[in-house]
Amino acid sequence: MAPPIALPETFARAVAGLRSAAPRPEITLEEVGAPQRLAPFTFALSATVLRDGDEVATGRLILLHDPVGHEAWQGTLRLVTYVTAELEVDLAADPLLPGVGWTWLTDALDTQGAGHRAIGGTVTQTMSTRFGDLAGPPTVGDIEIRASWTPVDDELTPHLLGWCALLASTAGLPPPGVTALSDRRPAGAA
Repeated sequence: MAPPIALPETFARAVAGLRSAAPRPEITLEEVGAPQRLAPFTFALSATVLRDGDEVATGRLILLHDPVGHEAWQGTLRLVTYVTAELEVDLAADPLLPGVGWTWLTDALDTQGAGHRAIGGTVTQTMSTRFGDLAGPPTVGDIEIRASWTPVDDELTPHLLGWCALLASTAGLPPPGVTALSDRRPAGAA
């Protein structure tokens, strides 16, 4: 049996920060296998967002660490994410959606105080209509946000909370403590 590999302190602290944050109740996080070829040290989380018991968004957050760093990263740590959600057709067809989706990410990181640099990514909106044996619901729309950024330090709890805020925005969840009008029930209703 091979001896355990000692993890660099920076990577160990970063992983601890990702593991320590508690997302809002609609978001379930799970540790999953991370791609091994992207960096010497990797860690990954997957997320599922539920609204009224239905899965409305999913995501993956990957932590990369290369002790010698990368010029493009501008550091030794890099966070990479992929988030996707089904949207109402009208929203998915909105030409302003990509800009709004990108703002969901940058605002979420800024609101949580997740200092970052070298941020980049794409926002993709798609519309799908099923035919033949795949015929089903009417046209559906999707949004995909793919992005990566370099944290300014190894305290990643704010980054995880920012990522969870991105997931919530993408899934159309109201901000914490706010009840959507459609969720309100009249007094005395069961």
